[in-house]
Amino acid sequence: MRSGVIVQKVGMTRLFTDDGQHVPVTVLKLDNCQVVAQRTEDKDGYNAVQLGSGFRKVKRTTNAMRGHFAKAKVEPKRKLAEFRVTADNLIDIGAELAANHFLEGQKIDATGVSIGKGFAGAMKRHNFGGLRASHGVSISHRSHGSTGQCQDPGKVFKGKKMAGHMGDTRITTQNLTVVKTDVMRGLIMVKGAVPGSKGGWVLLRDAVKRPLPEGVPMPAAIVELSTPAQETPADEVPADETVAEEVVAEEVVAEEVEVDEASSEETVSEEAPAEEDKGAE
Repeated sequence: MRSGVIVQKVGMTRLFTDDGQHVPVTVLKLDNCQVVAQRTEDKDGYNAVQLGSGFRKVKRTTNAMRGHFAKAKVEPKRKLAEFRVTADNLIDIGAELAANHFLEGQKIDATGVSIGKGFAGAMKRHNFGGLRASHGVSISHRSHGSTGQCQDPGKVFKGKKMAGHMGDTRITTQNLTVVKTDVMRGLIMVKGAVPGSKGGWVLLRDAVKRPLPEGVPMPAAIVELSTPAQETPADEVPADETVAEEVVAEEVVAEEVEVDEASSEETVSEEAPAEEDKGAE
């Protein structure tokens, strides 16, 4: 069992396939999704990873949560969620998850908080048919009808479908298809609708009713922190390298001086016999 990811709903658009068909997709964005803590079998009784996404101002973070984030050496997060994993799929604390955590064509489950509709009637909330439009029905065409029984039991049972607050509940949509992923921009595009409003947080997991496809990254797709090597400007050369270059330059100058002294001694030794010959004459 792998970890899921925390994403933020951007909105909906469409993508065109190679044969010209368009696919409606929901765009989901990874906002610096990092591992904040681990839950292990020995310490907590179960295996899980706690992920954090988004950014929260330090002044709006409680002291307890400040210490929690400081222990993990990550910035304060706006959204936290735990994902149950197996022991071999635990992720290191501080690791950032990438968009290619899910493969294109893979089935996933999306969990979010649905859009609140306020107080709604029985027809809108539970898809009731309503009363007849004629034959004696007066000013109650959209009512839900009788709700109780006779004097026995003489009450309305709990769970009866009636008018009330609609929406703003936790909903999981299963077996959605990942159409495309963009690692550079951290985008995951899912076919169809995803529960929640624009800007809402959504939890994505591997589909529980479908087998895991081959080739998925295990335990997760991690953002690489390494950057390509670049040429260091001359003014930014480390002090050790500068000292080494100065030492090499001094050695070269010393060798040139020794060569010049040696050549001058050879010249003097060749001219000395000529002066002695002149003195003998």
